[in-house]
Amino acid sequence: MGAVLLTMGKRPEELARALRSLEEQQGIELDLVIVGNGWDPAEAFPTKKTRYLPENLGIPAGRNAGVAEVLGEYLFFLDDDAYLDSAQAISNLISKLEAHPDWGLIQPRVSPDGDGEVPSRWIPRLRIGDPNESSPATTLWEGAIIIRRSLFDAIGGWPDNFFYAHEGIELVWQVYNHGYIAWYAADVTVKHPVINPTRHLDFYRLNARNRVWLAKRNLPFPISIIYVLVWFLISLIRMRRLSSLVAWLDGFLNGIFVSAGKSKKLSWRAVIALGKAGRFPII
Repeated sequence: MGAVLLTMGKRPEELARALRSLEEQQGIELDLVIVGNGWDPAEAFPTKKTRYLPENLGIPAGRNAGVAEVLGEYLFFLDDDAYLDSAQAISNLISKLEAHPDWGLIQPRVSPDGDGEVPSRWIPRLRIGDPNESSPATTLWEGAIIIRRSLFDAIGGWPDNFFYAHEGIELVWQVYNHGYIAWYAADVTVKHPVINPTRHLDFYRLNARNRVWLAKRNLPFPISIIYVLVWFLISLIRMRRLSSLVAWLDGFLNGIFVSAGKSKKLSWRAVIALGKAGRFPII
């Protein structure tokens, strides 16, 4: 199977740990590439397969760039600040996909590396409940996931132009749009530090822009309008700083007036399937 390890080269210790966790996987043949987003990984890993992107193209485009370098029926994506804490993690995920032909993508459970409670955004469903309980996934924590390569190719990969934020939501929506189910496997774990993503104003700008783009690219009318309005109200309620609000509104307007790229409208069958899975796509 193919594995894409994405990095900007700014966390050498974490990168080495992530790489080690992949190379220690048992029961599989791993075709691995290290993708350097604005950094040449060949300098640090001369004996490994690498892909150098001279410019930081963003997270989804960086992952997409690695896919062309690897072979395999399945694709596993790992960010450099995450790592697998079991040598059987990927083989267990593959076994689940083989046992469930209607599952197209799996996100493992994310466990804090160090101090901190599990953030709700790590659990890919609307009703969080017990993080140790598996279920269909209707959103995605993108730092470590496995997907069928045929499905990934049919979807067209991660949305390149998103750069950062919500690219996983589109991928999950399109899994359902292609007749599959996305799954949250709580019995397979990956480690990741608890980090507050709102520490950067770019978080608010890209968060808002990509919310609008999600609707423009994926949702049929009038669901698209309802989705944008709901998130507009939710975001306004959550704002605590004027600078964050200004950045968010800038991104929101950018999302409205700038092209979102190729349309991938969900069928009404997919919309209903998402609703049955626990999250009708208006929130």
